[in-house]
Amino acid sequence: MKNTWTKIALPIVVLIVGVGAMYTITVSAAKDESKEAVDTRPTVKVESIQSTDYPVLITSFGEVTPLESTLISSQVAGEVTGWNENFVAGGLVLRGEILFSIEKDTYEAALLQAEANLSSAQALLIEEQARANVAKQEAKNLPNNKVSDLYLRIPQVLSAEAAVKSAQARLKIAQRDLANCEIKAPYDALVINRNVGVGQYVNQGAQVAVLNNVEKAEIIFPIAGFDNAFLPTNIAGTPVTISTKGFDAISREGLIARDLGVIDQATRMSQLVVRIYDPYGIKNGLVPLKYGSYVEVQFIGRTLQQVYRLPQELVTNRTVWIVDQDNKLEPRKVDIIREEGAYFLIGDGLNNNDKIVITLPEYPQKGMEVKMAQPSSGSSNDDVLAIKKSS
Repeated sequence: MKNTWTKIALPIVVLIVGVGAMYTITVSAAKDESKEAVDTRPTVKVESIQSTDYPVLITSFGEVTPLESTLISSQVAGEVTGWNENFVAGGLVLRGEILFSIEKDTYEAALLQAEANLSSAQALLIEEQARANVAKQEAKNLPNNKVSDLYLRIPQVLSAEAAVKSAQARLKIAQRDLANCEIKAPYDALVINRNVGVGQYVNQGAQVAVLNNVEKAEIIFPIAGFDNAFLPTNIAGTPVTISTKGFDAISREGLIARDLGVIDQATRMSQLVVRIYDPYGIKNGLVPLKYGSYVEVQFIGRTLQQVYRLPQELVTNRTVWIVDQDNKLEPRKVDIIREEGAYFLIGDGLNNNDKIVITLPEYPQKGMEVKMAQPSSGSSNDDVLAIKKSS
């Protein structure tokens, strides 16, 4: 009897367990279906871009040199009686300052002699002119064939006039020689060297010093071939900024003076010249920009119309990734007009309001669906400024 009940109950239990298992599976499947599908799209950061007119910044380097350098010579011979305390190597002297003096006695005597000779010649001329007037009056009572130039003393007057002019010339020479006993600075100058001292006898024409002009300085700097296309149309007069590097950096303003007009055969570069006024700060009180300094020269070139300025890390093989209207990645070929520091200036290939991808997925593919990260409330505009040119 017991075995009979077992045979009857076992199938019933198995059936109940099976039904329960099927119910459990069905309920679990329903729960899984009710869950939302997992979003596997990669997240990217994007920034919208706008074109702008961008003035090109051209940078080069050069050495500060004097506009002119002069070998100072003595125009008269004599003994040196004194010299300016600033007339030493490294000294600064102003235009018209006396550099050194030569003993004047001989030249003062020569001037007195020249003045005396002129007075004598003038007296002789007055005498001859008076005699000529007397002869002219007497000639009125004589027949014409008896009156000659010699009778009228015309040659004597001309000779006296020539003697006066000769005396005047000798006087000017004597005055010049006396003035040249004081050798003066031809311009505001830096003394490079001096080869003269008190008591030394110098000969006429002897070179005694070297001066560099500090009223104006020049910088000759090269322009690379890829920068030539971006030079201003009228280059002369373009303002530039000159600066040195290091802890005590110096910044000065200057103007482009001229183009040297030739291409360097070794570098194949053209060369421009910048002029700086008062480089040693004698009049403007600025920190001296010394000759021989190696400086950076920057100036604004042509303005590019409607370009995009992108960080170089966003451009690979002239390709930029954007997110299209369907939130899919799209590679864009772009035309790089110019490289400027850490940025590229882009011409064709992009449009206003394109969403440039700032952070690419690990393996970007054309048409890959992505989702765009929402900027946090505390985020700054640094990313935008890295793409757009600040005004």
